[in-house]
Amino acid sequence: MDRCVRWYIYSRGHGSTVCTLVVAWRVFEGTPIAVAANRDEATGRPSSSPSATDSDPTVVAPRDEEAGGTWIGYNEAGVLAAITNRWTDGDREGERSRGLLVRDALAEESAEAAVRRIERELAAREYDFFNLLVCDAEAAILLEWDGRLRVSILEPGVHVVMNVGYDDTFDVPARRREAGERQVESARLVRTALQPEPGETVEAWLDRAGEVLGDHEYGVCVHGDGFGTRSSSLIALAEDGRATYRFADGAPCRTEYEAVEVVDGWS
Repeated sequence: MDRCVRWYIYSRGHGSTVCTLVVAWRVFEGTPIAVAANRDEATGRPSSSPSATDSDPTVVAPRDEEAGGTWIGYNEAGVLAAITNRWTDGDREGERSRGLLVRDALAEESAEAAVRRIERELAAREYDFFNLLVCDAEAAILLEWDGRLRVSILEPGVHVVMNVGYDDTFDVPARRREAGERQVESARLVRTALQPEPGETVEAWLDRAGEVLGDHEYGVCVHGDGFGTRSSSLIALAEDGRATYRFADGAPCRTEYEAVEVVDGWS
């Protein structure tokens, strides 16, 4: 098996999470948030494509039809949230789907308010382990939960979040050493590949990001028996309130990204 297939052994059954998350925060003038993400999941777990949901604020997100949460989305206030699994040597059975934490975050009108809400929720109920990115034009915040909460404020730049950590801050569990080391290698390759080029626009960067997410040389497009990369998202949130969302409803190595049309002037 190649490395894409082997990862499925360690990943299956984790629900509403992405497994590769790339964010360019305050990299492109006028567009503080640009995100590219692959969702890896059991092929039989039902989900629906992105649509506008909720109100006050309106939220745009795909839906995990099994638990009702989502793995990525944004709201009309300019808050984006996305969650990945977090590998550890421990086990924990959550009382509530982690994808519902993304919904919780997107009910708030700022990243800081979203983080405070997640902190309260973690104090009230048990959750399986995760990495949760919450950002707006003012702040990009990563919450790492392994039974204890670590909150990191991200600097402007390109950041890559995987199951074993982010950027050069990794914690590979002993029981998943081989797969974890491959994730570290992939995270570094992806982050290097997606550093912005001189004069590059956010649209061009997202095009490149989509190519990287579907290129098996980077090891982040996963194929296995009953498990694999189910979808991919490319999102940009501009300072003037405009949003663009391109969604591949399948593995990006063989599925075209299509524009998500939600409402006039906002998608």
